[in-house]
Amino acid sequence: MPAAVQETVRRLVELSPVLTELGERFAAAGFEVHLVGGSVRDALLSAGAGAIRVPGDLDVTTDARPEQVLTLLRGWARSTWNTGIAFGTVGADIGGERVEITTFRADRYDRESRNPEVAWGDSLLDDLVRRDFTVNAMAVSLGPDRTVTDPFGGLGDLLARRLRTPGTAEESFADDPLRMLRAVRFVAQLGLTPAEEVVTAMTSLAGQLARITPERVQTELSKTLLQDSPRAALELFVSTGLADVVLPELSALRMEIDEHHQHKDVYTHSLTVLDQAIELEKADPDSGSPDLVLRLAALLHDIGKPATRRHEPRGRVSFHHHEVVGAKLVRKRLQALKYSKEVVEAVARLTFLHLRFHGYGKGEWTDSAVRRYVTDAGDLLPRLHKLVRSDSTTRNKRRAAALAATYDSLEERIAVLADQEDLARVRPDLDGNAIMEILGVGPGPEVGAAWRFLKDLRLERGPLDPEDAEAALRAWWAERSA
Repeated sequence: MPAAVQETVRRLVELSPVLTELGERFAAAGFEVHLVGGSVRDALLSAGAGAIRVPGDLDVTTDARPEQVLTLLRGWARSTWNTGIAFGTVGADIGGERVEITTFRADRYDRESRNPEVAWGDSLLDDLVRRDFTVNAMAVSLGPDRTVTDPFGGLGDLLARRLRTPGTAEESFADDPLRMLRAVRFVAQLGLTPAEEVVTAMTSLAGQLARITPERVQTELSKTLLQDSPRAALELFVSTGLADVVLPELSALRMEIDEHHQHKDVYTHSLTVLDQAIELEKADPDSGSPDLVLRLAALLHDIGKPATRRHEPRGRVSFHHHEVVGAKLVRKRLQALKYSKEVVEAVARLTFLHLRFHGYGKGEWTDSAVRRYVTDAGDLLPRLHKLVRSDSTTRNKRRAAALAATYDSLEERIAVLADQEDLARVRPDLDGNAIMEILGVGPGPEVGAAWRFLKDLRLERGPLDPEDAEAALRAWWAERSA
């Protein structure tokens, strides 16, 4: 192990009072204790970037059994939790640091689920060999020697930005197929390139991903999308066939292009839209970043195209109503992946609305149409702006500039109307009580119908004086009652 690395880990432990005291307490009791996994990986990466940083969550392994760990923490840790104790893990809050301490394990898998048959390991090597990738199979002793243990070449792989497994990739992924999705995430998160044998194993074992619960799949997919540059990871996700199993609508975007090239490569277009949406998101100081809803919408906004592609006369290709079909597909797939109702509905609505702007032409929309655009988008309007702008992937610079200028004009019109009216909260000019009093009716469906009429009128004509609103309501009621 290079002397520079030894110095780095020595300083890392010294920078953390929690790690220093952990080492002293466990050593005094006769136990080994090591910083391990992502904690070592991230610390080494931070050192490579010029500043050693103690990871936020500390992952520690030891030969002490869970009950012995609890004894050693008693009176020192602020709190402990035992949710993972069946798997040998004790969680603790020590001095404001979150620490997970796991007994050496040498698990076996039943190959039908990803649930391991928990078995205590006899050595640190037993524990490291069962880990997912070599870059996560390094350990630093918290004892006096501060020894670095790297039996599978994780440091070299980290320096080479290479992703390998401690044992054979086939065995590792067959044991736990979720590791294949973790491989995808690490491409985005760490900028690693999977070794050829890793890609081969992912491709041959992709079908095993069906063993993983939707919640686990969703977590890894979201973590991937929330990285700074997820494109290469998503390309791996699709090319290995993993997407076919858990997000087939994304794979389906790789439609065969007709010989006359009458439509874009929708798959490549969608990845480019995602890239551009991320750029706009990062450039907006008022936007929360990373934005999972925007990124899902950018990736999936065109998933209705394969089902709606039609070959028209003179070699043309159409995708009529693909936004409607796409919104339904988005809702179905994200529900299957157990995304929250709020995320599902937001992504589906953005998918449904992403084509609306193309009816704007060169500014032909009436104020009523602008109001409806804003009202239909609601609090998703800032995201819709980014999605629509990102959806322009033409290489024709003149056309791209024209589209951007046209959308600028729409945003300017929205701003002008917003100054004149409260577009964010468009309501009828009369409330329910006034409607009942004017029409002489009690609560019921008639009031709801009248409210919707007045809201449509408000969108069409803008704010009305109460007298004008009442006159319009009475005329509508008389016609309805005739």
